[in-house]
Amino acid sequence: MITTPDAPPAERRRALARTQALPWLLFIVMLALAAWLGYRAFWPRGGGDPIGTTIVAFEKQNRLTVFSAQLAPVVAAEDSRLLGFVKSRQVAVIPARVDYSLDLSKMDRNRLAWNTATHTLDVLLPPLSVGTPNLDEGRAQYLREGVWISREAQDSLSRTNTRLAEQQARQQASNPVLMTLARSAAKEALRQNLAIPLQVAGFGDVTVNARFEVEPAPTAR
Repeated sequence: MITTPDAPPAERRRALARTQALPWLLFIVMLALAAWLGYRAFWPRGGGDPIGTTIVAFEKQNRLTVFSAQLAPVVAAEDSRLLGFVKSRQVAVIPARVDYSLDLSKMDRNRLAWNTATHTLDVLLPPLSVGTPNLDEGRAQYLREGVWISREAQDSLSRTNTRLAEQQARQQASNPVLMTLARSAAKEALRQNLAIPLQVAGFGDVTVNARFEVEPAPTAR
């Protein structure tokens, strides 16, 4: 509003007050806009939705290694040359490590259930993945038998034993005892990885119950 020199003093004071207040109004509007943008950028997607917060936590780590087993396959291979007149045998002990992991990219809302009354999150986990055995042939131990073992025969024996050791390590890694240990480790890892983000998001003291598809569902109480 434009005031003339002959305008009443009261009117001039009101116009001056409105002019001085305008920068503060703009500042408040900009501050509110910045706060809203910050909320959208840093608050977990889904806002107050614990399932949405959990999905975000899964997205940050698509594959989670939960357990590792140290194995020591003992294998043996034989080689025959010169029409069977030259025979050799090699026994090998080859240390191996096998990792067990969860593919969290398979997790979706259908695998999650939230109980508001008890602050409990039930999680149905995808099947545990058993990785390819990592053979440590630098620490392998060999016992060779034969009157004369050529370089070609030795290489053939080593290749065969490496293949057999990998097969045996896969079989050992899938035995029920190790699978039970790996599943227990996976459930404990999921509890730790999910409880903290939910607490930070403001859901309080959260209980996370995790189970695999091969395990029975908990009975209702």
